[in-house]
Amino acid sequence: MGSPMASILAFGNPVYDEIITPSISTPGRVLSGCSTNACLALSRLGRQTMLVGRVGPDFRDVFAADMARFGVSARTHPDTQTGGFRLVYDRRGDRTLDVLGVAGPITQLPPIAADTAAIIVGPILQETPLSLIEDIRRQSSAPIFLDPQGMLRRIGADGRIEHDTPADFPDVARHCRLIKANELETRVLTGIEPREDVAAAASALRSLGCEMAIVTLAEAGSFIDDGRRQIAIPAYPTDARDPTGAGDTYMAGFIHAYLTDPEDLYRAGCTGAAVASIWIEHTGPEAPITLAEVSQRLDTLLFQRQS
Repeated sequence: MGSPMASILAFGNPVYDEIITPSISTPGRVLSGCSTNACLALSRLGRQTMLVGRVGPDFRDVFAADMARFGVSARTHPDTQTGGFRLVYDRRGDRTLDVLGVAGPITQLPPIAADTAAIIVGPILQETPLSLIEDIRRQSSAPIFLDPQGMLRRIGADGRIEHDTPADFPDVARHCRLIKANELETRVLTGIEPREDVAAAASALRSLGCEMAIVTLAEAGSFIDDGRRQIAIPAYPTDARDPTGAGDTYMAGFIHAYLTDPEDLYRAGCTGAAVASIWIEHTGPEAPITLAEVSQRLDTLLFQRQS
């Protein structure tokens, strides 16, 4: 079991995005990123977090100020520019991503403390290659939690993001305790449409080599497969103003609960759902996640199962 203050190390470049949904439009670019959002949520749950990535001079000072303001440690390396996307959502929640900036691969590892409780690998655009994950594993036996979104992205000829599965993905997967994928990512990785057969999709995702898989289905909840159990997790009903970062913060909530009790996967999944529900009611990194609000929403989800 990890203590509530056990440290978590996250690898993935921070980005500054423009976000447009049917409900909101950001005034310029705002802090985001898969590992970044996970660190922001985990820090509000009382976890010590460190983000490792690359930042350009365009957002270096803003990023340093943001990290100090949100209580997240950062180990960054310089690049020519900071990554970012323009995300445009339709009313179904589908989105297009246009590239605003690209930062390069993470090639330098900070020393990983022996008491690091967990490692998140959450790339935005191919910045966490297999060689990095192998280096992480050589340094640490801490469980690796992978959000594969950025491994599946490439820049098309029109500057818009396309998706495919890298040939070495099974080699990545075998180092991971958990892979969490959304509907699109699951479909790309397994060829299965998760809304049609989520159990088969989660099983196929796990069979790529990880110990445990989660498929997230937005308002339809999520589904966990650990090889022994298949567990359906409800979503917390809410008004999603901005779904950007929903999966990132689901992962944060899941890890927070999992480190406390790795056997209670239903509670961990519901904690992820509770955290994500708060995040998507807002936009940008300011979402008011608190332990008290997460606990209240978690109790609601747990009560649904009992009744």
